[in-house]
Formats: sequence, structure tokens, C-alpha cells
Amino acid sequence: CISLYNTLERVVLPSQYVSDAVLTYHNADCRPTTMEHRDHNFYEANSADVNLEEITSSAKNAKNLQRLRDGDPTLRHLNLGRATWNSFIIGEGDDWGWLSYFISRSACLQRLDINYLPDGEQQMHAFSEGIARNQSIRNINIRNLNNDTFTSIMRALHSASQLEELDISNSSNVDPDGWSELRTLLESEVCKLQVLCLRGFNYIGNEGMGVLSNGLIGIGSSLKYLELINNSIGNEGLSSLVDALQTCTGLERLDLSRNNFSAAAAGLGSLSDWLLSDEVNLKHLGLACCRINDEGLQAFTQGAVNHCTELDLEGNDSITATGLSYLSNSIRSDSCCVETLHLQHIPVGVEDDGLEVLALGLADNKSVRNLYLEELGNDISVTSAGWLAFSKALCDTSSVNSTYLSNHTIHHICIEDDEETIPRDISLYLQLNKEHPQYVARCKIIMSHRHLDMTPLLHWGLKFLPLAVAWFERSKPCTTLTIYDEDPDLRRRVLNESDEAFESRKLTAMYEFVRGMPMEVVKSRHGLALAATYDKKIARIEEEKKIALEQRDRKIEQLEKEIMMLRGL
Repeated sequence: CISLYNTLERVVLPSQYVSDAVLTYHNADCRPTTMEHRDHNFYEANSADVNLEEITSSAKNAKNLQRLRDGDPTLRHLNLGRATWNSFIIGEGDDWGWLSYFISRSACLQRLDINYLPDGEQQMHAFSEGIARNQSIRNINIRNLNNDTFTSIMRALHSASQLEELDISNSSNVDPDGWSELRTLLESEVCKLQVLCLRGFNYIGNEGMGVLSNGLIGIGSSLKYLELINNSIGNEGLSSLVDALQTCTGLERLDLSRNNFSAAAAGLGSLSDWLLSDEVNLKHLGLACCRINDEGLQAFTQGAVNHCTELDLEGNDSITATGLSYLSNSIRSDSCCVETLHLQHIPVGVEDDGLEVLALGLADNKSVRNLYLEELGNDISVTSAGWLAFSKALCDTSSVNSTYLSNHTIHHICIEDDEETIPRDISLYLQLNKEHPQYVARCKIIMSHRHLDMTPLLHWGLKFLPLAVAWFERSKPCTTLTIYDEDPDLRRRVLNESDEAFESRKLTAMYEFVRGMPMEVVKSRHGLALAATYDKKIARIEEEKKIALEQRDRKIEQLEKEIMMLRGL
């Protein structure tokens, strides 16, 4: 029996679909409770003629379904559960069923963001079937799903051979069975992911990382980007990951930020050993906010700097000047590949010890171009001693040779807070490194050494004099070079020196060079005089020969004339 408060009525579809209509059961407070199952064949039969505005819960949903049905090539990205310009918010009616169907047949949709899906076993089955049938989606982003929904989607992706990117975040409700389903997906020969991101409170942990590592082996040949941010991974999980990375020969970016490696020196050492392998192609390594201490930094830094062009250690505030000394020694190596180094939120400015240690490493480094040290910490500022260490690394003025061997590579140091400015000399050196790499060493020498000391060159003898003259000639463009000043719209000359002053500098240097070896010059003068004497003698002999030949020719000519006259008689 049905009471007056319980009625069974047909809703949503027009009368022509009455035989297959959705039956929505309302109880006393008018909340929908059940819906009859519709299969793929039903949607296939009615998709061409159905009025989308009548069977969806909003005009925006109807519009997006229309675009999916029409194959709109501009609809490449669809967002489920978040209000954006391209969103689809599942509401009453048959939103979910029709969405699932049109996703299954779409040839243009390339990215699908799943932020929320309502409960419903039958609807979830239809949605999973839609994803499984789709052959165009290459990027899927999953957020905030429960374990059953997550597991269903992972199973549906077993047929998605075209899938290239999978991003899973904030899925704290996923249990070990769900992560095992992801592992099964990764192990399948169908899935060839290039990008896998697991970030934001997934709570995978060491046990889950051990499970997923087996799956990573399955996609090792195709994987290029792996992100495991904030997943409660420790030493054991890191060691399991490194074992799986042995097959990831194409991996270019690895981000392990916001995990706990405070006691992971062994795992970080294994990571370093992997990075030292010749088969590794990793370019970016992210270890921000991982609670790495001095021991951990020492364990992995050598391998990291030998392969990575970008190294992110931001937020590891347990690192002291001792740990930075290990990093400094590593970046001094000729094999260092790091171009961008992130050390934000590390207290390197305490008593300037950390800055001085870093400056020592930068002085001999030939690869680092960008160094980030923002927000050194509360009540921490860079003193004159710290700035002096950086200035010396960029331009050591103790000798011409030291200036030449200074750092001419780095062109960006972000170390200032809002109230602090980089000294003008350091800013000038950085600008020179950036804008004029082919002239920077000569410019620094000319700026720092008004009178060049030629003494170290004297042992080469006078044969070095032409090389010294040529060096000045190649350095002359330094007097015309310009760089951007503090105002980005203005440029100023690097050297405020006239051509006459530069020529005077050159002549002074040559004079000091010649004056430093007077006996060599005298010997050279004697040699030159003797050579000149021989040259004159040879020239005189040649002239005499020439005159003799001319006289002979005239005599022969005279004799021939006389012979002709005698023959005429």
C-alpha cells in the first residue's frame, strides 16, 4: 500500500520516452531515492532526438552536453563538480547518465577533471563504462573521491590506451585496496602514462609506496614526469621508490616534496646512487619541505648535482652551514649540471656562515644561472660580510688571474626581502653575466684593474707581446657595451671610458711589459740591427747583379748590330 505522502510519478522525460522513463520515488519529504537502470543501448537509441534542456538539471549542463553531442572541437576540457566556465555539476534528473554516454562517444574531449561524483552504484557503473569506451581523453585529474568511486575509475582506465597523464590529489579516503587497483592499472601493458601525479594528502605512506613501486616498473619506459608530493613517504618508501626508478630511464622530472625524509639518509643515498647512473635523464628534482638535515643533504647531493639542471631544496630549515658546505663542494665540481638552485626558507643568512659557504662553491661553478634565497627567516638579514662573499665570487679582484677565474655564469640571485636591496656592484656583475657573456671576463678585468700587472707574463718573453696587444684589441668593445640599470627602461654604459683613455691604458701596459725585460729588448734590437745589415748587403749584391746583367744585355745588343753591318758590306 502506498500512503498519500508516497507517490510514484514519471519525471524528466517527455511522453515519447515513457516506456524507458526514469522512475523517481519520492518519500514524505520529497527526496528522490531510486532510479531505474538505463544501459548504453538506451542512450544510443535516443541521443539524436532527446531534448537536453528537459533531461538535465541546469542550462549550463545542457549546453555542455550539446557541445559533446555535436563534437565541438573547442570543448577539450571538462570539469566535473567545480564551478568553472567549463564545468558540469551533476544534479537532479539524468545528468550523470547522459554525461557518461556523451563522454563515451566524444572524439574531442582530451582532459577530464573529476572533483566530485555523487553516490550511486548504478550511475557509477554507467560513468565508468563511459570512461572505458572513450578513446580521446589523454589527461584525467581526480580529487576528493571515496574509495569505491576511485576503485571503479581505476578499473575503467584499463582500456584507456590513449591516456598520457593521471593526476590524483586529496584522496585521503582511498584505502590500500584502492592503491592496489592503481598498481594493477600501471602494471597493465595497456597503460603507458607519461605523467603521474599523486599529491596533496593522499596518505600513501611507506606501505602504499611499496605497493605502487611495483606498478611504476610497468610504466618505466614511458614515464617522464613523476610527482609524489605530500604522501607521508619516509625512508622505507623512498628506498622502494628508488628500486622502481631503475626502469624509469626516460624520467625527466621527479618531485618528492613535502614528505618526511628527516631520517632517510639511507634512502637519499640510494637516490644519489641512482642519479649517478649513466642511464638517468632526470632534469628536475624536487625535495622541498622534506625535513632534510645535514646528514641527508650529504647523502644525496653528489648524485643530484651531476644530473639535474634544477634542484629544489626549499623549506628544509634543518640544514645548517655544515650541510651547505657539502652542497658547495658538489657544485664546485666540473661535472655539476645544476642551472637553477632553490634554497628558500633555509636559514643561510645566520651569521653569514651559510652565505660564505655558498659563495665559495659559486666561485668555481660554471653551470648555476639562478639562485633563489628569498625569505631567509625572521630577524635574519644579509650583512656586509655576506655580500662581500658573493661579490668576491662574482669578481675576485685580488689579481687579474683571479678575476678571470671568477664566476661569469650566474645572472640571477634572489636574496632580498622587500626592505633589502642587492648591492650595486653585485647587481652590475649579474647583469654583465647575463647580457654579455662573451665579454664579461674582459669587462671585469678592465673595471677592477686600472693598471694591469704584466709581471706574470714576462716569463713568456717578447713572443707574448703581440698576444697582449691582441687582447686589448678584443677588449675594446667593452667601452661601448650597455646594460639595464635599476630602471628596466633605461640602459647605461658598463665603462665610462673614452677611446683615448683606453688607448692610453693599452700603451701603458705595453710600456710596462717592455720595461720588465730590458735585456730581451736589447738583444732583440741587436738581432734586428744585424738582420738589417745583412738585408742591406743582400740588397746591394742583388743590385750589382742586376746592373751587370743590364750591361751584358747592352753589350750583346751592340755586337749583334755590328754583325749585321758587316754582313751588309
